[in-house]
Amino acid sequence: MANRKRVLITGAAGFLGSHLCDRFIKEDYHVIAMDNLITGDLRNIEHLFKLENFEFYHHDVSKFVYVPGELHYILHFASPASPIDYLKIPIQTLKVGSLGTHNLLGLARSKKARMLIASTSEVYGDPNVNPQPEEYWGNVNPIGPRGVYDEAKRFQEAITMAYHTFHGLETRIVRIFNTYGPRMRLNDGRVLPAFIGQALRGESLTMFGDGSQTRSFCYVDDLVEGIYRLLFSDYALPVNIGNPDEITIRQFGEEIIKLTGTDQKLVSLPLPVDDPKQRRPDITKAKSILGWEPKISRSEGLKITYEYFKSLPEKEILHKDFTYYNKQ
Repeated sequence: MANRKRVLITGAAGFLGSHLCDRFIKEDYHVIAMDNLITGDLRNIEHLFKLENFEFYHHDVSKFVYVPGELHYILHFASPASPIDYLKIPIQTLKVGSLGTHNLLGLARSKKARMLIASTSEVYGDPNVNPQPEEYWGNVNPIGPRGVYDEAKRFQEAITMAYHTFHGLETRIVRIFNTYGPRMRLNDGRVLPAFIGQALRGESLTMFGDGSQTRSFCYVDDLVEGIYRLLFSDYALPVNIGNPDEITIRQFGEEIIKLTGTDQKLVSLPLPVDDPKQRRPDITKAKSILGWEPKISRSEGLKITYEYFKSLPEKEILHKDFTYYNKQ
């Protein structure tokens, strides 16, 4: 259709970006996908290449971004998002959050497009309050090993609000909490794929510290629905999107052992520097403003995700890369 609205999605070959591409294709948008493929994988979006309302740009948004024609929406999801990634490429992580966001805000302004940025629960750092409401300013170490990601996202929020208040640009900010589902990289170092990968390889499950730290896991379809609703809302301040069902890492490991039907043990490793002790979203705003809350239970979502990981090629299951943790 010639009158389709056009949306640019950066980080489109990544876990979340690829699911957003699917959603906007389903909603009959013309999707312009952009990714430099540092951490993204074209396999996540190859099923879309045959569509006439999908196009792909292999580009680094930290450099000047040009998209011909009309553009109605921009969703900025380009960024390394796991500790293994952003400790390997810290400068690129800072650049995509700062220069990349600046470039895209400029593009949005020139196209008169609405822009949504993917922020993160990591802006709260190692929080002193639980659950974390949007009004909490956080407890972040700017020069610690996680600072390259945390501060990139905090700057991203600041410059986005500056464009909103100074230039009148239509902007939206989503603070994403732990999310999981198909297309996650099995060995990206995050707890859920790490546990499942270890279970599939017949290894002990390694938790950090005594496993008393908490996380809250949201299935990807629920997250995408929240993001979609936020984009089309009238709310410009940050909104938490995540599942408030909190669980300790030890309890979560036990769930994975039960799910996979294995008899592995949970073993303890030293806690990484600045690892958050608690992570649980306050989703009061999402409920009241967006009418959103997660629908998919952890047990249901984990079954789908486990089946996806089991279907991966054996070489991916056997490959391990935990260099970040070895440096701590």
